[in-house]
Amino acid sequence: MAFEALLAEYEARRARALAGGGEDKYAKRKAAGVWSARERIAYLVDQGSFIESGLFGASGVYPEQADETQTDGKLAGYARINGRDVCLVVNDFTVKGASTSATNSKKIAHMKRTATERGMPLVVIGESTGARLPDAMGSRGMGLLLGNDNTQFRRTRETPMCAAAFGPSFGSSTWLMCQADFAVMQKGATMAVSSPRLVSMALGEKVSAEELGGWRLHAEITGLTDQVVDTEEEVFDAIKRFLSYLPGHHNEAPPDAPVPAGSGADLDKVFAMLPESRTQVYDMKRVIHAIVDKDTLFELKPRFGRSAVTALARLGGKSIGVVANNPLHRGGALDADACRKIVDFLVLCDSFNVPIVLLVDTPGFQIGTEAERAGAPGKIMNFMNAMTLVTVPRLSVIIRKSYGRAYVCMGGGRHSDDIAAWPTAEVSFMSPEFATRIVHGVGQGEPGFEEKFAQIQKDNDVWGLAAVYAAQAVIRPEETRDYLIRMLEVHRLRITKGVGQHLMRTWPTSY
Repeated sequence: MAFEALLAEYEARRARALAGGGEDKYAKRKAAGVWSARERIAYLVDQGSFIESGLFGASGVYPEQADETQTDGKLAGYARINGRDVCLVVNDFTVKGASTSATNSKKIAHMKRTATERGMPLVVIGESTGARLPDAMGSRGMGLLLGNDNTQFRRTRETPMCAAAFGPSFGSSTWLMCQADFAVMQKGATMAVSSPRLVSMALGEKVSAEELGGWRLHAEITGLTDQVVDTEEEVFDAIKRFLSYLPGHHNEAPPDAPVPAGSGADLDKVFAMLPESRTQVYDMKRVIHAIVDKDTLFELKPRFGRSAVTALARLGGKSIGVVANNPLHRGGALDADACRKIVDFLVLCDSFNVPIVLLVDTPGFQIGTEAERAGAPGKIMNFMNAMTLVTVPRLSVIIRKSYGRAYVCMGGGRHSDDIAAWPTAEVSFMSPEFATRIVHGVGQGEPGFEEKFAQIQKDNDVWGLAAVYAAQAVIRPEETRDYLIRMLEVHRLRITKGVGQHLMRTWPTSY
């Protein structure tokens, strides 16, 4: 009988924990079209694979609130996504707004620690109000909460980390988004240090949630989110897809995948995608789609630093990272945001053994007062430094322009393992229009310009680069896919079984 009573108590406690914030709160969310935490888990992970950790967690500061703090507002555990083990933390907003407490901070730290030590990706799903008051107030509260475990916010990129923001995502949800290798927001979410209410009280500043930390801010201005989507399904589909390109941990190579039918079918049209005029713009993404495996391009930060494209993809079934200039924006000139975006991506690829393909068409770095105020020199040096630290294979294809210091940053010289160029490639210290003005003192429309320009322009062609072996190959555009597939095989990391040295695994996640 004693055992039966204990089991009955267990079942009662389990039922209360699984009930979360109660039927009324779940009903309101359902009516608003918002999923519950457990519905999110069910969609994200393989059916029946979730094993919960900390089901009976509750407030450690106020034990009398145990019945109000089921699971302490954060669900944690282990599961599989497409057959691979992951660690998981999902906020339950129905319990104290998923506010951060001493107990649920331990859950996050435990999942991060286990993911790192056992080689599993970590996925954190945010929707929270920030620190739990009054738990965090006073010296005792601070000692329990912020003095808990620094593992919660330590990143050394030993395993991939994904984060998502739904609804209000303040406090830990924001911190973890900023740490993640892949951060995705649903439109309507708010990611910020504090809520509009607190901003109003502290600063007297009236601001909407969207203005304070909405998706446009983080997709276009701060660059703190990698993708923005409309629906809950799209958030979790994006996480699944991102993880499919990466290994489970940094000491293994990314998984291979079958090559989709029709891959490379448009390569015979790729030359026609370039305008005949060297100064006319075009969309580099069309070229990338033609080269990589069909339907495998997965772009990161598409609305930020738009003169650069950073994307995961597959080539011959193998994961690659694509870094490309996009002349459709700023003519392909790299501004401070584009530099930061590329560096973030280089760090990701090198940390998780993803070879890098650079497609080059840039007139150089943005200049002028706007660039200087954005800290362009520092961002350029970060870019250059990162390129010297990359240890995975790097292949460059110069498609059109490659001028100035950007030539080096975009894989010129010894910053690539092999460099190929199309016959359309131009390489020089600066644009020939500007060089003609500086060297000969004449500009466009002035007498003698065309003759002097032709002299300088002639020296920019690809054959000078090939003659001094600064380009190892000049290839026809339609040969690009086959060339890259073969060179990736040539330069694969045989001795270390596809694993790089990870010299940038402690690079800051947000700067």
